[in-house]
Amino acid sequence: MKFSLSWLKAHLETEATVEQIAGKLNAIGLEVEGIEDPAEKLRGFRVARILTADRHPNADKLQVLSVDTGEGAPLQVVCGAPNARAGLVGVLGLPGAVVPANGMVLKVAAVRSVESNGMMCSMRELELGEGHDGIIELPEDAPVGTAFAEYHGADPVFDISVTPNRPDCMGVYGIARDLAAAGLGFLKPIAAPGIAGSYACPVEIRTEDTDGCPAFYGRTIKGVKNGPSPEWLQAALKAADQRPISALVDITNYVMLTYGRPAHAYDLAKLSGAVVARRAVAGEQCLALNGKTYDLNESMTVIADAAGVHDIAGIMGGEHSGCSDDTADVLLEIAYFTPERIAATGRALNLTSDARARFERGVDPAFLDTGLDLLTGLILEICGGEASEVVRAGAAPATPKTVAFDPALVTKLGGVEIAGDEQKRILAALGFTVGDDWAVTVPGWRPDVDGAADIVEEVVRIHGLDGIESVPLPREDGVAKPTATPVQKLERRLRRSAAARGLNEAITWSFLPEGEAEHFAEGVLWRLANPISEDLKVMRPSLIPGLLSAAKRNLARGGSSLRLFEIGRRYLRDANGKGAERLTLAVVLAGDKTPRGWATGKAQAFDAFDAKAEALALLAEAGAPVDNLQIMGEAGAQFHPGQSATLRLGPKNVLARFGMLHPTTAKAFDLDGPVAVAEIFLDAIPGKKGASGFARVNYAPPALQAVKRDFAFLVKADLAAGDLLRAVKGADKANIIAARVFDDFRGQGVPEGQKSLAIEVTLQPAEKSYNDADLKAIADKVTAAAAKQGAVLRG
Repeated sequence: MKFSLSWLKAHLETEATVEQIAGKLNAIGLEVEGIEDPAEKLRGFRVARILTADRHPNADKLQVLSVDTGEGAPLQVVCGAPNARAGLVGVLGLPGAVVPANGMVLKVAAVRSVESNGMMCSMRELELGEGHDGIIELPEDAPVGTAFAEYHGADPVFDISVTPNRPDCMGVYGIARDLAAAGLGFLKPIAAPGIAGSYACPVEIRTEDTDGCPAFYGRTIKGVKNGPSPEWLQAALKAADQRPISALVDITNYVMLTYGRPAHAYDLAKLSGAVVARRAVAGEQCLALNGKTYDLNESMTVIADAAGVHDIAGIMGGEHSGCSDDTADVLLEIAYFTPERIAATGRALNLTSDARARFERGVDPAFLDTGLDLLTGLILEICGGEASEVVRAGAAPATPKTVAFDPALVTKLGGVEIAGDEQKRILAALGFTVGDDWAVTVPGWRPDVDGAADIVEEVVRIHGLDGIESVPLPREDGVAKPTATPVQKLERRLRRSAAARGLNEAITWSFLPEGEAEHFAEGVLWRLANPISEDLKVMRPSLIPGLLSAAKRNLARGGSSLRLFEIGRRYLRDANGKGAERLTLAVVLAGDKTPRGWATGKAQAFDAFDAKAEALALLAEAGAPVDNLQIMGEAGAQFHPGQSATLRLGPKNVLARFGMLHPTTAKAFDLDGPVAVAEIFLDAIPGKKGASGFARVNYAPPALQAVKRDFAFLVKADLAAGDLLRAVKGADKANIIAARVFDDFRGQGVPEGQKSLAIEVTLQPAEKSYNDADLKAIADKVTAAAAKQGAVLRG
């Protein structure tokens, strides 16, 4: 929600500064996301008068101006605007100023060999309009030398985040009410002129859908003159990022943004017969103001006449009956629509609008007549015309909600002592009515208040959350009970381990563009019925696409070595529509593993073994039995087939996959150069057997020293070293506690098509030291186990 300072002060009498207002908004729960101060953008621009304008000696379309800045000697400025002339008062950008439209820093420079000390500016260059045919022309009496921001009346703009439960603050007046209650000024009453009609409304207005539209009010205004809205109105809408369209449309938008009350103006000449709020008929369509045609059904409320549907009620008007510059007579409509119906229709049509955002959260049902008077008054003031009598079809639900309240709850639930009189003051300032028995009547613009706890929140919020002291929770004696679940502990441990290994954590969207998701699809993609964006409509089947996109952004911005990881859920769905969430850890390594240098030579890229090392290390930290894992293929079509593999516990249980990204996949994500990837399926790691408690068995070091023996085997060149290593380790589990490959030799002395693998085996005696017979028996077992893999002991 954006609004300007002057817009706020039109409803709040205050002398508070921009900083004080921003601080108070944050304190009462209306988070300020930003403040745009045009004065900052216009710093360095000054009202100046052109004294002389002579032809540039080296360019036909340029002039050399002598410009009076109000102080010191006149400045020489080169200008190409056709309207630059002696006597013109305009805006001069001095050296050092930054042009808002393009970020260019002005400086003293030679233009066609003639020195220029700044620039005379156009409307577009200062982002004050679209005019770019010439420089700005100010009135002759504009004070030369004055900062242009001061002369122009630069108005700071607040951008606040309004939570979904606060529909009253989706209008400037509601925000002013909160600030006044918090002691930052006084709320001005709504000045709604009571306008009596001078003739009977010529249009029949009725509601046939009392569930979706309980109240439908309207009146006609004839003889209006539509056109551009006044400058103050356009400035207010621009501050709210709204594009001014025409006076009639701008007035309805202004009332909506000021009071949170949507309404609509129809061109009366484009309507035929009665205007009715009713249910849509199956097969009906509506061409909305956004240029799109929507198919309607019987669950949706529409505004229609004898010719058909003109409006998707409470969401968006239709093109057929919108106001134009030729509009002479209008039908002004204001209604109350059921929030649930608006929300359901918006979701079904995938259609959002400012009106929907307010109606589905709940508008004040008692604001119909006041809102219609405000709209009528502004139209008559700006566009002229003559208003008819008001037609009221139906009635809005106006039964006030009353809550029995105990002021002691503020201390009990809020943790702060607030006197009863102060509580009453706060509630009254917010529009609540408090009886002598503390029966609190909730105003219609606060549909979010349901019970006593909500009233406590309002009192404490306005009193000041910063006034609540931090009090520690009571703690039981002894060892505190763990609060984290085993899965949460696992995630924390893995995050620390990954960070310790030099990886940087990334947090990406759980949603993906459909094209990216298809590259990593496993079965049926999980598509969203109501996505937040067309680019984020599929639940991610893998964490890798999000990390690849993050890597692309970082590489495009100059990142040279990326080591990213993420822990999160991937979302799978089978052919029957049954879905599942799987806890996963993904790693992406891109760019340079080591930079170029005098000692290392050229930069070294990441390879599949780097991804494998990360996968094994993180699997070990997660408690997986890494010594028992098998390395097998079939990592997936996204991986390079000759440089990727899976880590499995048995032939079917895949714990991880790793390797180099396939060039086709890298191209789809617009990535250049090799990218190493690993993905660990944490949900596939088996739990530890016998892990019933959290206490560990006492560590007892072995009494006898370990013994190491080396074996060298001749094997086929295509035999995986891991397969031989696994066979050797399993040859005698009672004595062999570790084994590792320390050499892989291929060359002289080794037959063609074979390789020599040297393995170091660690033996751990238990009760007595080994003798020669014991060591020979173990060696025979190792040789026999290796022989099953086709290995022959080298002589």
